Amino acid sequence: METKKDQLQRIYDDFEKAAAPYKTEAACGKGCAFCCSDAGRIDITTLEGLVIRDRIAIMPRQRQVSIKKALAADMKRRERKLASACPFLMKNRACMIYAARPFACRRIYSLKVCSHDQHPLLSRQVMDLGAEAIRALQRLDDTGYSGHLAFILHMLDTPAFLNVYLAGEYRPEAVMAFGKTHNIGINRVLVAGSENDSERS
Repeated sequence: METKKDQLQRIYDDFEKAAAPYKTEAACGKGCAFCCSDAGRIDITTLEGLVIRDRIAIMPRQRQVSIKKALAADMKRRERKLASACPFLMKNRACMIYAARPFACRRIYSLKVCSHDQHPLLSRQVMDLGAEAIRALQRLDDTGYSGHLAFILHMLDTPAFLNVYLAGEYRPEAVMAFGKTHNIGINRVLVAGSENDSERS
């Protein structure tokens, strides 16, 4: 699993290097968090969920408790099809897991300042590079699933699911039952338009 985490970081790094020339005109800046609060859900792979869990595990106990509460609240809002800011977005509009943020966050930037009327505007080149990186993520995490981060993290907190995943096994019936219970879509593969708020079964 540690080898896979290293490979995941390489996918991130390769994307950043290839996309850098197209991001020079980005309107994003410090404190800009539209994508974290208004642009939709944040789909992650199971492997990315493990990396995020590692990051949470080294935080102070009080911060871990507050994150658990924020993730639970996020799940409830999304089960009701309501908008919900990222549970890792702090009051100062900074990301508390920035170094471990998933690819859904890494690939998004905008050539124009975002608003409720102007969602992120990406160049075609970066979108194509993102799609290529997503295919690499799917090949790497071939026994995992994708879905909104709060649900994937919840699944990883379930020993039965975690043990099956760490053993490299694939039991879709349990994942389907989880999805139906929580009125959500859990996918076998990561979908390229993961910043969109539409649900899938």
